[in-house]
Amino acid sequence: ALVANYQRYLLQERGLSEQSSVPCYLRVAREFLAYRSIGDPVELGELTSVEVTEFVLWQSATRSVGYVKSINTRLRSLLRYLELEGLTMNGLIGAVPSVAGWEMTGLPQAISSAEVEQLLGACDRSRPIGRRDFAIVTVLARLGLRAGEVAALQLDDIDWRAGEISVHGKANREDQMPLPHEVGEAIVGWLQDGRPRCASGAVFTRILAPHRGLSARAVSGVVRQACRRAGLPSMGSHRLRHTVATETLRAGGSLSEVAHLLRQRSLAATSIYAKVDRRALTAVAQPWPGGVA
Repeated sequence: ALVANYQRYLLQERGLSEQSSVPCYLRVAREFLAYRSIGDPVELGELTSVEVTEFVLWQSATRSVGYVKSINTRLRSLLRYLELEGLTMNGLIGAVPSVAGWEMTGLPQAISSAEVEQLLGACDRSRPIGRRDFAIVTVLARLGLRAGEVAALQLDDIDWRAGEISVHGKANREDQMPLPHEVGEAIVGWLQDGRPRCASGAVFTRILAPHRGLSARAVSGVVRQACRRAGLPSMGSHRLRHTVATETLRAGGSLSEVAHLLRQRSLAATSIYAKVDRRALTAVAQPWPGGVA
C-alpha cells in the first residue's frame, strides 16, 4: 500500500514517466524498505539517519558511480515523500551521502559501424522475436533514442504519411523526428509479421502473453542479448546513443547538431562529445613545450 501511494505521488505530483522513470524509483523504494525490513508504515517512524547512510554504502559496494548517483536521487525522492506524509522524522534526506564523481572525466563509449552491423545481423528475422529485436536495435542505432523512449513508443506516435515519429522524452517533453526509411522498414517488418494481435498501443510488446509493452529494462536487455549472440562484450542501449553522436561528429556534424539530434536542451550535456571529435581537437591543439621528445 505504501509503494502504491508513492507511485501515485510520482505520477500525479512529480509528473514522472509511468513507463521509464517510475519503475526505477519504485525499485529503489522496495530495495530500501526490504533492506530495513519495514513491513508496516508505523515502523518508518523509527527510521534513523544511520540506516539511510548504511543503505547507500551497501549499494555503493558493488555499483558504479553513476548508478549509485541515480540511487541517491531516487532515495531522496522517497524520503521527501515520507517526510511530507509525516511518516518519518524530518531531516533524513540530509543523511543520504554525496557520491564522489567528477563530470567530463571520461570518454563516451561508442562502438564501430561494423559492430553495429554485427548486432543487427545477430537478430534472426525469420522469427517474430528476431524481427522485434532487429527493429529495436535499428531504432536505437539510427535515431539515438534512450531505452525508455523506445519503450514508450506508441502506434499513434508514427506518422507514416509524413515520415515522422513522436518521441516522448524526459520531463514529459515530446519531439518530432524524421523517420528514416531503414528505421521505418524495420518497424514495419515487426508490425506486419511479428507483433501479436493485442489491445496494447505500444509499438514493442512481449511475444508471449500477456502482450504488454516492453519496459526500458527489457529494451536494454534486447541489446545485451544481441551482444551475446554476436560475440560482442555486453553493453547497454545507451552505448548506441553514444555511437550515433560520435558518428555524427565524425561525419562533419557540429556539437549543436548533435544536441539537436539527441534532443538535449543544453550544449553542456553534449560538450563531452567534443573529446571524440579529433578533427576539431587537432585544429586547436598546441605544440608540446620544447618540441617533440
